[in-house]
Amino acid sequence: MSRSLPIEPLTSAAFAPFGEVIETPAAGGNETNGGLAVRYDEVAKLDLDEGGSKPLLGIFHVKPTPLPIEVRWLECHPIASQAFVPIGERPFLVIVAPPGDAPDPSRTRAFLTNGRQGVNYRRGTWHFPVIALERDTDFLVLDRGDAGGNYAEASLAGGAVLKVAL
Repeated sequence: MSRSLPIEPLTSAAFAPFGEVIETPAAGGNETNGGLAVRYDEVAKLDLDEGGSKPLLGIFHVKPTPLPIEVRWLECHPIASQAFVPIGERPFLVIVAPPGDAPDPSRTRAFLTNGRQGVNYRRGTWHFPVIALERDTDFLVLDRGDAGGNYAEASLAGGAVLKVAL
């Protein structure tokens, strides 16, 4: 099976089955630092401490991927969430499928960020590595400090191939 995967704009509602969109909320922040800043807490539900592990803050340097691409496999993190927040305003592409034994190509979706959004993949969400589009992009990554047992990779069910193009 081969099909083109439509690309949707990334919104909190559309991404909810897979995790949270990380972006500055329109309201609800708390003024801090003598009025020089507004702080927004808990913009994503981090799930990183299973089995006594600790959070890890890292940086991924991602080279741009020319489109179109063919997606034949996805990865997931079965015991912790994983968050990617771009450094700088650079749109990137996110490809996700709901948790399950294997990624379901009929339920796989692609989202284009606006460059100011990050994503937090919920535990078990299947996803392709983030795709930088126009130029090298650095991402702050919040992940599980002890990666043991927190990575799985699987081919799309039925040997499917998804074609992704802007």
